[in-house]
Amino acid sequence: MMGENLYTHRDQNIFRTWALMGVFLVLVIALGFVISYVYNNQGILYFAVFFAVTMNIVSYWNSDKIVLRMTRAVPLEKKNAPDLWNITENLSITAGLPMPKLYIIEDSSPNAFATGRNPEHGVICVTSGLLKLLSRDELEGVIAHEMSHIGNRDTLVSTVVVILAGFIAILANVALRSRFQSRSRGGGGLIALIGIVFIILSPIAATLIRLAVSRKREFLADASGALLTRYPEGLANALVKINRSVKEIPMRHASNATAHLFIENPFGERAKSGIGKLFLTHPPTEERVKALVGMKTEINVKE
Repeated sequence: MMGENLYTHRDQNIFRTWALMGVFLVLVIALGFVISYVYNNQGILYFAVFFAVTMNIVSYWNSDKIVLRMTRAVPLEKKNAPDLWNITENLSITAGLPMPKLYIIEDSSPNAFATGRNPEHGVICVTSGLLKLLSRDELEGVIAHEMSHIGNRDTLVSTVVVILAGFIAILANVALRSRFQSRSRGGGGLIALIGIVFIILSPIAATLIRLAVSRKREFLADASGALLTRYPEGLANALVKINRSVKEIPMRHASNATAHLFIENPFGERAKSGIGKLFLTHPPTEERVKALVGMKTEINVKE
C-alpha cells in the first residue's frame, strides 16, 4: 500500500507541475491580451506569449539553480563534511537513487531542503547549523527525508512553484506601474483596476501556490525516510531539535517564496489550530513526531 501511495503521489506531483505551468501561461497571456487591447498594440500580446513560454522553460530547467542562489547555498566538498557525504552515499545506494549533489548554507539556524527536477539532478542542501546540532542518527534521518523528496518527485513541483510565484509578484508590480504610464484611450482606469486586482491577489496567490504543494508530502517523506533508515526515532528527534531551534534562531537566508522547501518552517512558525492550520507551510511537528513514533512500533512488530 505504501508503494502504491508513493507512486501515485509521484505521478500527482508531475501532473501538478504541468498544471501550475499551464495556469501561469494562461494568466500571462490573458493579461497581455487585455493590456494590448487597451493600448491598441498587438506587440504587447506577442511579448506576453514569449514571456510566458520562456519563463515556463526557465522554471522547469533552471528552478533548482535559481533556488540555490536565492538561499545563498554553495557546493559542499567531501573533506568539509565527511560524515554527511558517507551518510548520503549509503542512503543513495539503499534507495536506489543517484548520489545527489550536496550544498551548504552558512546559517546558524538548523534546516535542510532538497531540490532538482528529477533524481538525476537531485540536490540536498543543509545549513551549517544543522551539521552542528544533530547527532549522526538524527542527521541520517533528515537526509533520508530529503532523499525521499527526490525519489517522490516532490522537488519538481516545489522548486517550480518558487519561480512561478515570484513571476506572479513581478507581474503584479508591472501591472501597477502601468497605471501611472497609461494616457490614451481612457485606459488608465482599466489598467489601474488590473494593477489593483493583481496587487491584492498576489499574496493570496502566493499562499495558494504554497498550499498546492500539499503538506501531505512531508508526512510521506517522513514515512519514506523512516523506512529507508529503519530508525524513525532518529528523524523524530531531529524534527524536535530543529523545531525548537528555528523558533529561537530564524533563518537569515530564507523567504516566504522558499519557506515550503525546508524540512521545518525556517521562520519558526508555531502550530496553529482550526482554520489557521490550513495556512501552515508544514504540518505541526507534534503530528509528524506522533506519526513517526507509530511507525517505530510497526517496524518493531514486523521485525
